Amino acid sequence: MTGTGKPRRATVHDVAAAAGVSRGTVNRVLNGGYVSADARAAIEAAIARVGYVPNRAASNLARRRSQAVGFLALEPHSLLLEDPNIGAIMLGANAALSLADHQMVSLVIDSDRDMQRVGRYLSGGFVDGAIIVSARSHDPITRLIATIRLPATFVGHPPDLDRSIPYVGIDNIGSARAVTRRLLDTGRRRIGMIAAALDRDSGADRLTGFREALGDRFDPDLVADVPLYDYTCGVKGMRTLLDREPAIDGVFAASDAVAAGALETLREAGRRIPEDVGLVGFDDSSWALRTQPALSTVHQPARELGRTAAESVLRQIAGEPVEPGVILDSPVVWRHSA
Repeated sequence: MTGTGKPRRATVHDVAAAAGVSRGTVNRVLNGGYVSADARAAIEAAIARVGYVPNRAASNLARRRSQAVGFLALEPHSLLLEDPNIGAIMLGANAALSLADHQMVSLVIDSDRDMQRVGRYLSGGFVDGAIIVSARSHDPITRLIATIRLPATFVGHPPDLDRSIPYVGIDNIGSARAVTRRLLDTGRRRIGMIAAALDRDSGADRLTGFREALGDRFDPDLVADVPLYDYTCGVKGMRTLLDREPAIDGVFAASDAVAAGALETLREAGRRIPEDVGLVGFDDSSWALRTQPALSTVHQPARELGRTAAESVLRQIAGEPVEPGVILDSPVVWRHSA
């Protein structure tokens, strides 16, 4: 009680004492920083026990914080709704941000006008950081993030990404090489690739891995270049390959959605999978189990990518050190399509 008879308002000191941690650790939890799960649980229990109520509005205003992180997807609107990987990355990021009491703001960039609008938004202090998905080579967003020095982490690694900006990703070259070698081991000899999104590191790296796996057997005429990781591009790419090489007996599709489109086209052409043509995809997304037969593919840990990217941004916001680049495992998953 105070001298006026009113109960004293609980402070950060009270929470720290009740939780058995330092005041700095309590502040990291309150400000969205990273602490261990045990410490966070102890602090949250102490907050409830002592009745501490943080004044978010006042503290955010004083620190010029919004308690929000932007999730930027650089994809066409239609693909954003269809692509299960982007959705899974988003859910993983949101889970980590929610745990740190941060709001996720979704921003879709599908045109130059979108880029200008989002650029003004990011520069205006409306978010404390950003997670960027599907940036292309020489994308304006990479220059903007470096210029305004916004805490940010990229999912994927555009080749011109500033060294000071962290990223999380997978080994696209190694994974593409591994799944192509598995396809070769099934006895296929005329193997083509539907290579999507070559303006991104993921697409270009998957083509590199495919080429490395084939070595002297690589035939550039058996590469169909398509713009997007979607079903329609799989249909178009497979038609191109069949026109160029009717005797094709193996196909590496740059994503599961592309593989699903390729599979339907092969069926329409009277080709059996895997008896006549072995087919492999990439992502281990819902597409992989939706096809008949189920796709052999590469597992991309999409939710983990989102969670890791969000935790990286939160550490930057809190002024804590982060790893410049994190590569997650992406093993081959062998099923029945090859």
